[in-house]
Amino acid sequence: MDGDCVCGSGLKRLRCCGWRLSDLSGATAVARLQPLVEAAARLIASGQDAEGECLLLDALDLAPDCLPAVLELAALRQRQQNIPAAAVLWRRVLRLAPNHLGATLSLGMSLFGQARLSEAEAQARNAIRIAPDSAAAHNLMGMILTEANRPQIGEYHYRRVLALSGSRDPILLANLAWNLKTQGRMEEARRLYHESLRTAPTVRQTLLGFARLEEADRRFDTAQAVLDISDIAYPNDAQAQLARAVILGRIGKRSEAIAVIDGLAGRHDTGLGPARLGPAGLGPAELLEKGRLLDKLDRFDDAWTAFADGKRRAMALSGQTYLNEAAAAMIARLRGFFTASRLALLPRATLRANEAQPIFILGFPRSGTTLVEQSLSAHPAIAAGDELPLIHDLTETLPRLLGSPLGYPDALSELWMGDQRAGLDLLRDVYLQRARQLGVGRTLPGEPAPRHFTDKMPLNETHLGLIALIFPASPLIHVIRHPLDIMVSAFSNHFTHGFCCATALETAALHYARIVDLVAHYRAEMPEARYLCVRYEDIVAQQEASIRGLLEAIGEDFDPACLTFHQNQRYARTASYAQVTEPLYDRSVGRWRQYRRQLAPVLPILAPAMARLGYDVS
Repeated sequence: MDGDCVCGSGLKRLRCCGWRLSDLSGATAVARLQPLVEAAARLIASGQDAEGECLLLDALDLAPDCLPAVLELAALRQRQQNIPAAAVLWRRVLRLAPNHLGATLSLGMSLFGQARLSEAEAQARNAIRIAPDSAAAHNLMGMILTEANRPQIGEYHYRRVLALSGSRDPILLANLAWNLKTQGRMEEARRLYHESLRTAPTVRQTLLGFARLEEADRRFDTAQAVLDISDIAYPNDAQAQLARAVILGRIGKRSEAIAVIDGLAGRHDTGLGPARLGPAGLGPAELLEKGRLLDKLDRFDDAWTAFADGKRRAMALSGQTYLNEAAAAMIARLRGFFTASRLALLPRATLRANEAQPIFILGFPRSGTTLVEQSLSAHPAIAAGDELPLIHDLTETLPRLLGSPLGYPDALSELWMGDQRAGLDLLRDVYLQRARQLGVGRTLPGEPAPRHFTDKMPLNETHLGLIALIFPASPLIHVIRHPLDIMVSAFSNHFTHGFCCATALETAALHYARIVDLVAHYRAEMPEARYLCVRYEDIVAQQEASIRGLLEAIGEDFDPACLTFHQNQRYARTASYAQVTEPLYDRSVGRWRQYRRQLAPVLPILAPAMARLGYDVS
């Protein structure tokens, strides 16, 4: 029996997700339905959504490939905030009309709203191919690239929108301001926010973005003043109150911050898009922030409860879970390819002289990589690159660049061919070119160019073998920390690195153990790699000696500015951005002891990794 489709479109399964493009109804059948579709459109335009919807469902039951009916129903589901169903219908449109700009943009926006950035980017790129002068297409690309940690390229697309539209739209100015903020260009962003608010002083997202800019730039009084304006226009707005709680927490008023968050329980988000909060209580961001505040108040059991609730809520809303099979398969392929016997047959990329060289800061999320980057980038010869997605991008494009029918890493076997011996130089050049496009190492006129730049993308150690082939002279600084401290920090924050492993404590531990084993494999098979392991605990206990050792390995003289990393004015685009604005502290060392009972389930998973790295539970 053909029941309703599970996607929520309202169609029967065989007329929706079970439909095949080969099941075309014929032009005559579709044409005869046009009056029915037009009648439905008139009803919906007059506010009679239910009546119009019935006509559309009837039309599509008769002819699932009736393009005007699919377009009308997709737009209706989008307005109803039924995003999964809308996405299914937009895809149906694109199967019937692959170059339909409106459907391409709508699907891209739907995917962006679900944080499915790589899929959304594919749609945005196709929209620009279809209509290179479409301001909407460039705006979508700017939004996606900014969110995907490629703001420099996103800035190009936002500025294309300004040029194409010929206007200073306040929403666009606010979007560009947020983009510049993520690049650390705070003063430029601030000017754009002021310009946007002069034209449209009560746009919710503009006020929130401006407040978050000022909070990130440590101008807490100004941030609170902006939120005061937001409160007048949008009383008790959930996101504004969360932003206020973050500020209160940063200035030490943690109990007040918790009271603000607790006041959000049961309240629906008043902004655009589906409600993040509801009768079930707080949303994931609120719960995790509350847990971090409780932790600083030494209310550890309450903090862990908030963390666990936040993780469960995030999983329920996003549907994300650890991609266990994909992670295991990738690691197995890497271990199988990167062996001493195979590597002996491979060339190494040569050094590209007269160009800043990367320093790879490797480590599991929350291991202390941001602290190391902030310290090193305070040196005048070292620029901060932040979390560069370039190595991951190379793993995606490497087969095409090397002309291989195989996937990564097996496509590297093309380097055994005589006409591909320079293939690693090509990969090196692509990496360096993309780094330049991202603005890494960009200096003002008259300033000396840096000799190095950092790349601290979390879990780049997964591809340590590839990095060592492309940049054999670059230091590979692997930051390690007590695995249980990492687990506590991973459980108290949201990130999707590592195949979404941090959605649950056990899967974070499993992925961590897998990566520790993989790094040990690389070290055994590639002893020539410039691998340097540094302990977070050693940096905290012996800061100067640790930093001196790192600079010596890099080949730079010691600079005292590296010890006052908290005075480094660059904005760190990570969850640690607030911590690295404080002087070095040791309260995060051994934090796991406060959660010994809650961490008990992952001890068997982590025991081999702890033994290998020299940590214990004493």
